[in-house]
Amino acid sequence: MRILGLDFGSKTVGVAVSDPLLMTAQGVEIIRRKEENKLRKTLARIEELIIEYEVTEIVLGLPLNMDDTEGERARLSREFKDMLERRTGLKVTMWNERLTTVEADEIMDEAGIKKADRKEYVDMIAAQLILEGYMEYGRK
Repeated sequence: MRILGLDFGSKTVGVAVSDPLLMTAQGVEIIRRKEENKLRKTLARIEELIIEYEVTEIVLGLPLNMDDTEGERARLSREFKDMLERRTGLKVTMWNERLTTVEADEIMDEAGIKKADRKEYVDMIAAQLILEGYMEYGRK
């Protein structure tokens, strides 16, 4: 049993996966697309990862505003959640992703990753942080 963590963005989806014991999360990849509303290949790649890693559940970041309200990105994330559930048949849990990008930047800063190179990693690290937060909550 593994959980897939996703950070859904306008042109990317950061992907992380748990280990089978649900103790750790590892970044896997960033799925990129040319246009925001072209999701067919993105969904197909997620389905491939579900099979490859034997995923039984998905956690999707929910980008809330600082005052806990939902804006346009949250609405689009909820639509993506519905697509994922229909396409995969798996339960998709929304998880507050607020400040994960900031935390990912701090992690990359500590790791010595140059600012120019951070775009290559930020979404994958954010997905990992979303998944770690969800798993930590489940252990309490």
